[in-house]
Amino acid sequence: MSLLPRSVGGQLLALLLLALVVTQGLSLFVLTDERNRAVRAAIGLEAAGRAANVALLLEEAPDGLHASILRSADSPLVRFQLGKTPAALQDSADAKPFVSQIRTILGAPDRQIRADVSLAVSRLPSVEDMPRRMRPMHEAMMAGRTEPVELTLSIELTSGDWLNVQTLFHRPGPQWSPTDIFPLLFMALAIALVAWVTARRLVGPMRALAAGADRLGRGLDAEPLPVIGPTEVRDTTDAFNRMQARLTRLVADRTDMLAALSHDLRSPLTAMRLRLEMLDESEDGARLKALVDEMQEMVETTMEFARGVARSEPAVEIDLARLLSDLVEDAGAGEKRAVIAKTGSVLATVRPAALKRALRNLIDNAVRYGDKAHVELTVRSGNAIVTISDDGPGLPEDQFENVFEPFVRLEGSRSRDTGGVGLGLAIARSIVRAHGGEITLANRPAGGLEATVQLPLEQSP
Repeated sequence: MSLLPRSVGGQLLALLLLALVVTQGLSLFVLTDERNRAVRAAIGLEAAGRAANVALLLEEAPDGLHASILRSADSPLVRFQLGKTPAALQDSADAKPFVSQIRTILGAPDRQIRADVSLAVSRLPSVEDMPRRMRPMHEAMMAGRTEPVELTLSIELTSGDWLNVQTLFHRPGPQWSPTDIFPLLFMALAIALVAWVTARRLVGPMRALAAGADRLGRGLDAEPLPVIGPTEVRDTTDAFNRMQARLTRLVADRTDMLAALSHDLRSPLTAMRLRLEMLDESEDGARLKALVDEMQEMVETTMEFARGVARSEPAVEIDLARLLSDLVEDAGAGEKRAVIAKTGSVLATVRPAALKRALRNLIDNAVRYGDKAHVELTVRSGNAIVTISDDGPGLPEDQFENVFEPFVRLEGSRSRDTGGVGLGLAIARSIVRAHGGEITLANRPAGGLEATVQLPLEQSP
């Protein structure tokens, strides 16, 4: 599961804040390391200058004052001692600036000086070895310190003795203050504001585009979308408006052509029927009349199909439960040929006449081919589910999609008494899909066919 928000605005804000945290964290790490290096160098140079001054003082003072000078120079983290041998066993590359500082103060470029930088602190005196007056100061200076680094300096005096200086460095602890948080909060707020403004410029047109696509899929008449936002979004919106206009024009042209053809066929069919009525009764005449009647029904059904595709009816809010009850009553509720399960009111915004035509076709098919129609209305996940089942033999599963094609009939007699012209299911599917829904067929385990109509109850935002 992704940790990022699902919306564009949320993802943009999260990514910008993540980038802020990463960059500020890296900057803080680099600055802290540089600060630590600078502080250690400053402390080391200060200790080197202090050691050089003590060496000068020892060389100029009588031997009897050496002990007093060393005691006065001592501190909790810096210890001075005189010895016959150097305490620094090696010269460290990191200590070269300290050696240069001491030689500059002493004014003796050739003076023997050793400096050793090490992480080991075993040679430093413990707090128990310090004078009592220094112990509280040492404990306060050591509180919260980590990563000690020991600097050992050995300076050869003119008397031949060695001045050994041992000092301890520590990484400075965190130095946070409330004022340090304000710049970070200010940057976070600025980034959030920029992300919000950018997201609104992106998300607003995208949501309008999604709503327009949904309305187009449901067949609802819609004005062209406003072309706003960045260039890429404006180009996408403009392309959608052109596509919507082309599709609407294409569907309208083909629907008008289908309706015009069906209308123009009425006149010659009516003339043929009148001439057949004037002929004497014969077997050929009866067959011709039956063919003309079948053609007439095909023309009327084709016009009905064209009206269903035209989508000219306005959408209004109705009670689906009441609509289904009326259809069941018309289909023969008194003869128990159609029954409906009791349900509460279910409101939906639809084109009533068109939807009524689609549901009537399904119920009539269930009564015609399955002896009895069982109708049930439920609500699931924001959709109205209308289930129409029958007690008939069902259909082969490989024919579930074929029966929705125009003029397809699985009943082979072509008699109007046993079925229509094969446009009922095609009309029903076109109407339901124009409402943003879908029709599916399935065989019942107990026998019979079940048609399930799914209709969205709410318009997309």
